[in-house]
Amino acid sequence: MTNSTNMILEEIGRAFIGHEDVVKKVLASALVNGNVLFEDNPGLGKTLLAKAFAKVLGLSYRRIQFTPDLLPSDIIGTKIWRPEKGIFEVMKGPIFTNVLLADEINRAPPKTQSALLEAMEERQVTIEGETFKLEEPFFVIATQNPLEFEGTYPLPEAQLDRFLLRLSIGYPKTEEEEVKILKARLEWQKDDPTVDLKPVISKSEFLKMQREVEQNIRIHEDILLYITRIVRTIRGDERVEAGPSPRGGLALMKLAKANAFLEGRDYVIPDDVKLFAVEALAHRIVLKPEYSLERGVDEKIVREALETVPVPKGLRY
Repeated sequence: MTNSTNMILEEIGRAFIGHEDVVKKVLASALVNGNVLFEDNPGLGKTLLAKAFAKVLGLSYRRIQFTPDLLPSDIIGTKIWRPEKGIFEVMKGPIFTNVLLADEINRAPPKTQSALLEAMEERQVTIEGETFKLEEPFFVIATQNPLEFEGTYPLPEAQLDRFLLRLSIGYPKTEEEEVKILKARLEWQKDDPTVDLKPVISKSEFLKMQREVEQNIRIHEDILLYITRIVRTIRGDERVEAGPSPRGGLALMKLAKANAFLEGRDYVIPDDVKLFAVEALAHRIVLKPEYSLERGVDEKIVREALETVPVPKGLRY
């Protein structure tokens, strides 16, 4: 990994204990302005990770708690009449930030969820007919509880497709890791350790990293064919009603390039693709009704596609 990558992961690791692989995947997604959906139980550190992430990268951060009575204007903003000035004044909402944490996104009704769609895809919002560009970089980290469905509104496929990755932090893997979390809390003597974190890079440096990924990371045509065959194999699976669109292939390509950059390479290898395939493609699969209630079938289909599609060899850049 590059020095910058190590410094970022190390600083975030001061507050967010363990799960370095998850942090690295969020970082890869951020490098290509990708939105991330965390599907996890409460209390696993999703909010902590988002705050630490923004602080260490020198980015602005806002959090929205999604509730059934949340309105689109609560997210994007509105126009207010100022009689003393004789004009309508724009009051911008919390979406005007670099890192937006959309907490429990599936608790808001579809109309409010859709207010995020334009921002997530086009990096702009429209307030009463007037369009405003969002500041770069901009990406959403959203959360939802996969086990609690009462009072929730499932995300439609169109919105799920806007998330570059669907991730899960999960419980600590070992007793030692869980004890480490408890010890860290005693050392911090506060519930929010992110206040002690320091930016490792500035916003301008992060934007430069994004340009590096976009412009200077090479990807072989055989890798592009590999990605295409994975996506098309998933679409052809008998359990799949609708497979990933070309946007899914583009997501996998972007993430592979970002991972190559984080590893200090200027070229993509097949392992970069394999690393992100499940998280980038599984949530883009619509299963046939007879398989839709079985948990984990979408991820299983992606893993089987990875085993089926031949890995390109002997690549020469």
